[in-house]
Parts: sequence; structure tokens; C-alpha cells
Amino acid sequence: MKLVATACVLLVLLVHVVSSIPPGCPERCVCDDQHVVQCAEQDLRRFPTGLPLTTRQLILSNNRISELPAFELNYLSDLTYLDCSNNSLAHISPSTFGNLRKLAYLDLSFNSFCKIEEQTFSALESLVMLRLTDNRRLSEFHPQAFSHASALQVLDISRNNLSRLNVSSLVALAGLRALGLSGNPWLCACDAEELCLWMHTDTFKFQEEGQTVCEGPSYLQGQRLSELGLWLRRQCHPGLARQDYLFFVAIGFVIFGVGTVLAWAAGMVIVLCQRCVKWRKDRPNAVVPEEEFKPGQSG
Repeated sequence: MKLVATACVLLVLLVHVVSSIPPGCPERCVCDDQHVVQCAEQDLRRFPTGLPLTTRQLILSNNRISELPAFELNYLSDLTYLDCSNNSLAHISPSTFGNLRKLAYLDLSFNSFCKIEEQTFSALESLVMLRLTDNRRLSEFHPQAFSHASALQVLDISRNNLSRLNVSSLVALAGLRALGLSGNPWLCACDAEELCLWMHTDTFKFQEEGQTVCEGPSYLQGQRLSELGLWLRRQCHPGLARQDYLFFVAIGFVIFGVGTVLAWAAGMVIVLCQRCVKWRKDRPNAVVPEEEFKPGQSG
């Protein structure tokens, strides 16, 4: 009897344990009843399959994943948190995040991206925080890469390989309150004027603003971008020099002189024409004698 009772207790405990494990948890991952799937530091080479469709947080950091498959990822329509940091990702297709309308946090730091295309984040209408740091090959963002991320509040693109950045779409994001740009090899030329002026006027938005400095040209190396906005405006849109004003004055005198001569010549022509007409009117008409008819001639 005792053996039967013990077996029943063990069976009840086993059923309880099994029922508490969320169904469909991928191998080498841990799933809990809060819809969190933890797959960090598992030496994964591929995106895990068999994820619960109710997953809200997915942590894939510190693996060797090289691709985020759109087909599997877009089934997770309730996903709000995705950490893919420290993997081997080099490209994201426009459809990768196509159905992740609720995603609010995305971490793509420590990967191998080279360029971020226009449609990469276009579907992420709820994205609040994006971390895209420490991609040493990342040198280019499409000018409209963030134009659809209207909810974005925190963007960190520090320690990449950016030398220039078109900030027109970022300036238009009314909710943006924190932006990290430090650790990039910024080229402080005329095409950086808008960025430098923005940093000058909204310094409080920029994380580590003091470490966001120029890499080139050499005579500006180490200079803060926030201190160069007004200087670049003067350098890239210079006023007229003294010789320019002298040139315009000289051109003015030449035009005035030529105009005066042409007006005098036109006046002389008009006067001469008028005199010629008057002379013709005042000249007496010549009288032509009628020819006498000879006798004997008839009409």
C-alpha cells in the first residue's frame, strides 16, 4: 500500500511539473510562464525553431546566429522584446520584421552589419528603443532608415564606422529623447553641418556628447561636433569678400557707362530722323511744265 501511495504522489508531482512547462520550447532554450524565451550563450548557429507563438521576450544574445529568418520570426506577432546582440548577423531583409508590430525593444549590437537599408525598420511602428552599437563594419545608414519609426525614443549607434550621417529623418522624430553617436570616425566637413548644428542646439539629447568628436580632417581631430555647427555654417556658406564687392561696383559702372552711350546714340538717331522728315516737308514742290501740243496733232 505504501508503495502504491508513493507512486501516486510521484505521478501527481510529475503531472504538475510537466503541466507547468510551456509547450513548444526549443531545444537548449528556457521558457517560462511569463512568455520569456531565454536562449543566450548556447552557441547557436541558427535561429531556434519551435518557439511558442505567445512569446513576448526572446533573448538570443551571445550566440553565432548569422540570419534572422522572416518566416519563423513573423509568427511571433506578440513579441515586444528582442535581443540579438553579439551574434554574426550581417544583413536584415525588408521582410524580417514585417509582422512585429508590437516590438518595442531591439538590440542588434556587436554584429557584422555594413549598411542599414531604407525598409529595415519600416514595420516597427511601436519601436521605442534601438541599440545598434559596436558593428565595426557599419558605415552607412539610408537617409530614410528611421523615417517610419515614429515611436522611437532611444537610439544608440555608438562605436560603429560612421563618418557621416543624414539626420533629416531623425530630426523629424518628435519623441526622440536620447541619441548615442560617440566612438565613430566622424568626418567634420560641410555635409556634417546639419548634424553639428543639431548637436549644438539640442545637446541634452546626445549621450556621451563630449566623446562625439571629429576624426577628420586632421586640423579638427578631437574637436567636439557640438562645437562646430556655427563654424561649419560660416565656412560652408561664406559671405562676399572685399574683392567681390569691388567687382560688382566695377560691373555697375561699366553697365551704367554702356547704357549712357547707347541712350545718347539712340537720342542722336531720333533727332536726325526728325530733322530729315521736317526737311522733306518744308522743301518746295517742283513744277513740271506741260508739254505744248504741236499743230496738226490730234489726241
